[in-house]
Amino acid sequence: MKIKIILLLLLMSFSSISSQSKPMKLIKPDYLKVGDTIAIVAPAGVLSNRQLVIDKAKKLAESWGLVVVYGDNLFNDNNHFSGTDKERVSDFQKALDNSKIKAIWAARGGYGSVRILDALNFTKFKKSPKWIIGYSDITAIHSHVHNLGYETIHAIMGTSLEDDIINIAASVSTFKEALFGEKLTYEIKSSSYNNIGDAKGQLIGGNLTLLLTTLGSKTQLNTDGKILFFEEIGEYKYHIDRMLQSLKRAGYFDNLKGIIVGDMSKMKVNSTDWGTSIEQLILDVVPNNIPILFNFPAGHEKDNRALILGREITLKVGKEKSEVIFKD
Repeated sequence: MKIKIILLLLLMSFSSISSQSKPMKLIKPDYLKVGDTIAIVAPAGVLSNRQLVIDKAKKLAESWGLVVVYGDNLFNDNNHFSGTDKERVSDFQKALDNSKIKAIWAARGGYGSVRILDALNFTKFKKSPKWIIGYSDITAIHSHVHNLGYETIHAIMGTSLEDDIINIAASVSTFKEALFGEKLTYEIKSSSYNNIGDAKGQLIGGNLTLLLTTLGSKTQLNTDGKILFFEEIGEYKYHIDRMLQSLKRAGYFDNLKGIIVGDMSKMKVNSTDWGTSIEQLILDVVPNNIPILFNFPAGHEKDNRALILGREITLKVGKEKSEVIFKD
């Protein structure tokens, strides 16, 4: 009897290890087609004096044959936020619940998405899944929806159109490709800081601050067997180190297959010199036995390539060039 119990416990242990090494395949919302409807909502920062650029984003989507609707409270102003929490929840909830809406496009990031997460009901979304699009602060929503079992798109937002489309051509074209279901494959010049190697796994991540913010909540990502992407803007190096150390202590990096580091933009200069590059700072914290790709063009720069979060990718980090290949 004791032997049977021991065998059963061992079997359960092996089963648990197996399930951790094979992340659940996420549900892929239907790709968009001409005539589909996309909603622009603002779940976070205020859009003061930005209606013209949001109208420009609307015209871009319409040029692709899409129908664009605005959230009722899109241009509301509640100090830091684009409306009260209740108003922002209302717009996002209506978009989630409307089966005719095939994608929800964040107008901007800033801060505020985490404040509305627990008030959202995804029951109707699960019956008619749709793409949720954005980056930066929208990472909180990406992670939340990932844990519900659905893919999302990390890509430009409405306010990204403040730049001339010619200057953000790759950002726009890859966003359209992701939205309409064209295969995404990226080849970039390798950094001397890269950790060479190949890996396959589900892509997760987003803005580093938001990954830390959701730590310990139901929105925290399970990183086991996955490839982590992160980017950041406007932080001191010691802030970056503190965030990475916190994630490390929480076991965030223990079972990763690989890491993709996006833009580390507008880094602040501290009065006391850190002493190393941002790349070396990262390498000093994360595992050194997995492929690590630096300088991937995604984040708070003009070249912000679209990423399908939750999709399996092949990461090939080489000495001269590196590739990120999304599974169909």
